Amino acid sequence: MAENKKQWYVLRAISGKENKVEEYINNALVSSSLFREYVSQVLIPREKVVTLKNGKRTEKEKNLLPGYLLVECYLCDESFPLLRNIPNVLGFLSGGKTTVKPRPVSQAEVNKLVGLASESEVRAASEIEFLVGESVKVIDGPFNGFKGTIQEVADDKHKLKVVVTIFDRQTPLELGYNQVEKE
Repeated sequence: MAENKKQWYVLRAISGKENKVEEYINNALVSSSLFREYVSQVLIPREKVVTLKNGKRTEKEKNLLPGYLLVECYLCDESFPLLRNIPNVLGFLSGGKTTVKPRPVSQAEVNKLVGLASESEVRAASEIEFLVGESVKVIDGPFNGFKGTIQEVADDKHKLKVVVTIFDRQTPLELGYNQVEKE
C-alpha cells in the first residue's frame, strides 16, 4: 500500500452536515486501520469572518464551499464505498454516477482553498519589526497612500497606531501589520 499515491478529492455532503462528515471521517481514522490505509486527512475549506455586533467583535468560521469537503485518499475499489457510504455523503464531485471515478484535485488548488498561500504572506508581514517613531506608508484600506508615524505597537495583536496628516490635522489610525510598509 506504500506505493499507492494518495490524492485530494472533493466529497459532496448534505449542506450543513459537513462538520458531521468531517467528525465521522476523523473518528474512523482513529479507530479503523483499514480506513487509515486509504485515507490520510479531511479538510473543510473555511474562512474567518469578523463581525461587529452590539459593539462587540465576534469571530466565526464560515464554510467557503457549503456542501463540499476535501479528502486526501487513495481511491480504489475498496476505498470508494468506504467514503461513499458515510452518513450524509452524497458522493464525489465529477460524475453523477457512482461508478464514475472522480478526478483528483491538485495540491495547488487545495492550498488555495484552504488559504495556506495567504497565511504565509500574513506570517511574513508579521515577522517585520515595527518601532515607535518609524515612518510608514499605508498600502491598504481607505487611507491607502498616506504616510504617517508609528505611535504605538501592539505585537500580540499585530496592530499599529499610526498618526497620519489629513487636511492639516493629525489623525490616529489603527492598522494591521499587513496594511503598512516601512518607508
